[in-house]
Amino acid sequence: MDTKKLLVSFLAIASILLVTSLVSASDLTSNESVKVDGMYVMGDTNIVSVVAGELVTVKVYFTAAQNDQDVTITAEIEGDKVDAEATTGSFDVENGSRYSKTLSIRVPYELKDQLSDDLNLNIEIDGRDYKTDLDNFATLRVQRPSYNADVKSISTQSTVDAGETFPVDVVLKNIGYNDLDDLYVTVSVPALGIERNGYFGDIVSIECGDCECIENSEDLYGVDIDRKCSEDDVDTVSGRIFLEVPYGAKAGMYTLEVEVSNDDTSSSETTQIEVANDLTSNVIVTSTLKTVAAGEDAEYNILIVNPTDKLKVYRVVTESSESLSTNADSTVIAVPAGSSKTVNVIANADSEGEYSFNVNIFAGEELVEAVTLNAKVEGNKTIGTNNPVVVLTVILAIIFIVLLIVLIVLIGKKPEKTEEFGESYY
Repeated sequence: MDTKKLLVSFLAIASILLVTSLVSASDLTSNESVKVDGMYVMGDTNIVSVVAGELVTVKVYFTAAQNDQDVTITAEIEGDKVDAEATTGSFDVENGSRYSKTLSIRVPYELKDQLSDDLNLNIEIDGRDYKTDLDNFATLRVQRPSYNADVKSISTQSTVDAGETFPVDVVLKNIGYNDLDDLYVTVSVPALGIERNGYFGDIVSIECGDCECIENSEDLYGVDIDRKCSEDDVDTVSGRIFLEVPYGAKAGMYTLEVEVSNDDTSSSETTQIEVANDLTSNVIVTSTLKTVAAGEDAEYNILIVNPTDKLKVYRVVTESSESLSTNADSTVIAVPAGSSKTVNVIANADSEGEYSFNVNIFAGEELVEAVTLNAKVEGNKTIGTNNPVVVLTVILAIIFIVLLIVLIVLIGKKPEKTEEFGESYY
């Protein structure tokens, strides 16, 4: 009898301990379900396909089996090398209530030698006192994007000089599901208005390697598809494109863009280059302000520099107004490569005031630079003492005036009367 009572007591205690253990270790949730991009997933029965590298939405539904606080949900896509996960903010749950939370997670890109592969989706619902782990809750079929040319590297000089031609080396890899045909690469610096393109040919999604041609090979592609394979095909190509920086480019940092495209896809990457230019302007003016008398010519010297390696012809166009007349001694000048020429510009105003006018330098139809010149006109026209003709004229005029005065004095002077003495005889 005592033995029977002891056995009953033991079973009762064990049951209590088991129930207590189950309660303490009970899950936070029940009736869990998950949608990925709007489609339900569950184990290996509902396999949803996602695209590597893309952002997907994971929506988790559950019924709270406990009252708990500070609950968070973590969704994880488990890869062989890289795991991607996202976690919600904290919230509270009440026993028996139904909840749903949405997360966004980026699918890891691990498909180096396969077109597609299976990855596990893990869900963790964690509260302050209770927790639910849904390891390997679902299987996701991860596929490469249909067409994707990845710019693996852009190699070029970090600093280039204005007028310099420099190379840009580009390496491309096909990380898409399908082969890429007739790829073109365009390299440009939009801020400088320069662009060049090159043909990079065809690249396959996966190389065959040193083997005979293979068809319908699941071992090679990771999926049984009807695709021919040649050991001469490559999934990575490289090429070089040259760009020429304009001589007039201003010094500074610029964005260099590399765009890859064919009939099926287009992608781009950027890098930074620095342009150096010691010659800040092709047009140099020794002085932009002249002070002259009314009616006197203001003369300006403009130096036009041709830094290119070709002969350039420039047009000089001066702007005039009703009160100010301007002109250049040469309106069309040819400047040899790597040299310069000076143009003289004359401005004249008959009345006092401050004037400004533009001198526009054109190369063909392109405006190279517009220079603003200023003239300060004050007083009346003065005699230029530096002009020898003027000086001689003044001297002769003074001599003439002096002689004229002397002549007038001489003419106006009366001769003195001479007294005559005679003898008288009686």
